[in-house]
Parts: sequence; C-alpha cells; structure tokens
Amino acid sequence: MKVLGILGGMGPLATSKLFEDIILFTKANSDQEHIHTIIDSNTSIADRTSYILDNSLESPLPELIKSAIRLQRAGADFIIMPCNTAHNFYDEIVQHIDIPFLNMIEEAAKYIKESFDNITKVGLLSTEGTIKAHVYDDVFNRYGIEIIKPSQENQTHITKLIYSIKEGIYQSDLQGFYKVMNQLRKDGVEVFVAGCTEVSVAINLFSIEGNIIDPMKILAMKAIEFAGGTVKESKTHGGHI
Repeated sequence: MKVLGILGGMGPLATSKLFEDIILFTKANSDQEHIHTIIDSNTSIADRTSYILDNSLESPLPELIKSAIRLQRAGADFIIMPCNTAHNFYDEIVQHIDIPFLNMIEEAAKYIKESFDNITKVGLLSTEGTIKAHVYDDVFNRYGIEIIKPSQENQTHITKLIYSIKEGIYQSDLQGFYKVMNQLRKDGVEVFVAGCTEVSVAINLFSIEGNIIDPMKILAMKAIEFAGGTVKESKTHGGHI
C-alpha cells in the first residue's frame, strides 16, 4: 500500500482524531494490514485564521510548505491535511511537492453531492478565517451547493467552541452552538458541514446532534482507499459521517 503523510498540528488533537479514524475505519486483521502513516504534527504553523483576518501577522504558509516537503522526503506517497482553514493555502503548498495532496474540502463536496438528493444549501460551522477566505464557497459552488454562514453575532459561539478546544477547555454548555444551527435552519439549511477540525472533535466529545457532515471522517475514508486499503462497512460514529 501507499505510505500516507499527515500534515498536522492544527491542532494536535484534531490530528490525533484523524489518525484514530483512519485506524478505526480500516478493514484490517493485523498491524501489517493497516496503512503505513507518517505524521508531522507541526505546532509551529502560525494560526491560520489570525493571518487571514490580519495579513500583517505571521503567515502559516512557510511552515505548511516545510511540513509538506518534510513528509515527501520522509517517504510519504500522498498527503492529507486535517485543517479546513489551512486549505486556503492548498494551491500554494502543492506547487512545492511532487506527490498527490487530497483536498478535504473537495472530497466533502463530492460526498454531499453524491449522498443527498437536491441539496442546494449547506450550513457552515467553521472559523472566521474559513468564512472570510471563502474556503468552502469556492469549492462547493462548483458543485451547485450554496454555503450559508451564521450571522456575525452567532459566529462568536462557533469561534468560542473552536478555541476552547484548542486551549484544552472542553465547555459543556452548547446552547450557543445549537442557537447557530437553529438560525441556519431558518435560512433553509437541512445539512451542516463541520468546517473546522475542532468542530469535528466537538461532535464526538459532546455527542452533538444534528445532520452534520464531518469532512475529516470523509477524508479518513478517502485516504484509506487512496492508499490501497479497504474501508470497513460500518464507518459512521455517533450518527455522523
């Protein structure tokens, strides 16, 4: 099988969760049947949202490129990246490597288009950086899917949840989060996308309810298939994918 490289550290817990999903979703009867994986949990990568909101701050791009090159040199045959906001820099990163780089946002759009009939709107639960950079809009629009975002006031609830997880503070009060989902439902949203890997982590930590698509799980399954492995038939967890 191909060797997988994970460009991680954004944050470390999300990186760990993706690796865990890859292991859990792989059909294997022994260690040897799992995917050879190289992980670069590069915590030196500057905050993506901070830079997108204020370009005078440190750019994450140099470290993202370093990690991609490091994974290729270490023997990775292809790369995946468990950070939605960092996909704003996807096109620049691929210019510096000679191996495939699976795009999590693209894979999520394909999955939604193939799995849901007549879905034209998706509610985005993400960082402010992902919203401002149109990380999801630019990809999903090509598939005829409109991205619906929270109001500026309600976005603060999503931001608070994301950064509390990065800080290791696992808040149990999800009233604000569900308020955002209810607002988006009034805007015609039936399906939500976990547009930040910390939101993906939160779904599992707090058993968040709702029709939420998790791009990180989709990426895990695509990585298994791309490596030459087989995805287990039962591949959902907690009612989400």
